[in-house]
Amino acid sequence: MDATTAPHRIPPEMPQYGETNHIFEMMQNMLQQLLIHQPEDPIPFMIKYFQEDNDNVPKIIILGPPASGKTTIAMWLSKHLKSVFLSLENLMTKEYSSLAERARKHYQKMKSLPPLLLVKLIQERLGEDDCLRRGWILDGIPETREQVLMIQALGITPRHVIVLSAPDTVLIERNLGKRVDPHNGEIYHTTFDWPPEFEIQNRLIVPEGISEKETAQRLMAYHRSIVRVLPSYPKTLKVISADQPCVDVFYQALTYVQTSHRSNAPFTPRVLLLGPMGSGKRLQAALLAQKYGLVNVSCGQLLKEAVADKSKFGEVIQPFFEKDMAVPDSIIMNLLSSRLTQHDCIQKGWVMYGFPRDLDQAHMLDTLEYKPNRYHLMYKPPPTMEIQARLLENPKDTEERVKLKMDLFYRNSAELEAFYKQAITINGDQDPYTVFEYIETGIINPLPQKVL
Repeated sequence: MDATTAPHRIPPEMPQYGETNHIFEMMQNMLQQLLIHQPEDPIPFMIKYFQEDNDNVPKIIILGPPASGKTTIAMWLSKHLKSVFLSLENLMTKEYSSLAERARKHYQKMKSLPPLLLVKLIQERLGEDDCLRRGWILDGIPETREQVLMIQALGITPRHVIVLSAPDTVLIERNLGKRVDPHNGEIYHTTFDWPPEFEIQNRLIVPEGISEKETAQRLMAYHRSIVRVLPSYPKTLKVISADQPCVDVFYQALTYVQTSHRSNAPFTPRVLLLGPMGSGKRLQAALLAQKYGLVNVSCGQLLKEAVADKSKFGEVIQPFFEKDMAVPDSIIMNLLSSRLTQHDCIQKGWVMYGFPRDLDQAHMLDTLEYKPNRYHLMYKPPPTMEIQARLLENPKDTEERVKLKMDLFYRNSAELEAFYKQAITINGDQDPYTVFEYIETGIINPLPQKVL
C-alpha cells in the first residue's frame, strides 16, 4: 500500500453509486462488447449480456505514482460503493485458483508477473459472481501499455479511470515518513497520521524501499509508463491532485465515479429545483444556467417582470400583488407555459425553481408539453433552534412569515418527492459549490428510461 493515511480511518458515509436505466447507454455498451468479442452467434451472446445486467455497477481503475495514496482511495471507494477491491496482492492470494498459485510462485522468484499471466488472473477474478453483482475497483492496474491493450482485448472496459498526481518532491517527502505496524500491517505517517498510542508508536518500523533514491527510481519508472497508458482512456479519465488531504481527494474521486458519462443522445436538460427558502435554489440555478447555457426561469421573477412590463399577464397579476395575495395557479401556469414554449427554452433547455410548491401545482405542470426531465430536491432542514434562528436574518421576512413558508414547504415536500420518483435528493447544508457538483451529476446523467 502507498497511502499516507491509514485505510481504517474512513470518511463519513456518502450517497451510493448512482444507477441509471438508460437504454441508449446499455445498447451502446452491448455493441461495444459485440465488436470486441465478435461471437459467431450474436443472439446467445446478447441474451447472456442482458441477463448479467451489470452495466451500472462500479468498474473503476485507480492509478497513481508511489506515495500518491491510490490504495487508500481505492479501499475507501470500495467500502462506500460496496464493490470489490482488487490489487495485485489479493489477486495472487485468491484461494482454490491454479492461476493465483502460479502467480504467487512466479512473483516470489521475479517480484513481478508476466503481462499475460496478470491479465488472465484479472479476467478470472472479474468473471466471478461478486464482481459481476457489485462491480470492482482495480488498484494500480494496468501499469503498462501492453497490459492496457491485453485488458481491452478481453472486453474489460472501466467506466471511470482516476489518476492521482503530485510533484515528485512531495511524493518523495511523503514516502520517507511512512511507518508500518508489524502486528497488523497498518500504515502510519510521521507527519500526517501519527498514532496517539505510545505502545503503537514504539513498535512501528520503517518499511523497505522508501528511501529517497529508491522512491525516485520508482517514480521515474512510473512516469515512463503512465504517459503510454493514459491515451487509452480518453473519455473516462480524470486526474485528481494528490497534493491535498486524503479525505478531499476521496470526495473528489467519489463525486466523479458517481457521474455517468454523457452519451451522444440529444442533451437538452429541463431541470426542476425544489427546496425550502434558504436552501440555495437561486444560486444553484444561476450556476447551472451559466455553465450549461440554460435559460434561468424563476417563477417569482417572471411574475414581477410581467407586472413591471405592464403586459397582459401583468395587468391580471397586479391586483394580487397590491393585496399581498397568492397569484392563482391558473395564471401562473399560463405565464410559465408562455415562457417555456419560447425558442430559447426549447433550444437550450431550462432550469426552474419556485414552482411547483404543492402536488396540485405539480400535476398542472405535468400537463405542459415541455415537462422537466431532471429533478433535484434540495433540503436544508433546521436541526436546532440556533440554526433556525439564522433563517430570520433576511430583513425582507418576518419570523412569522419565514415559519409559515417553512411549514408550507415541509407539509408538501413528501408528496412532491413521491410525485417526482426519479428526483435526486441533495443535502443543501454544504458549501454551495459542493452542492453544485452533486447537482451536475444529475444534469449530465443520461435520460431515464421513461422520460417524464
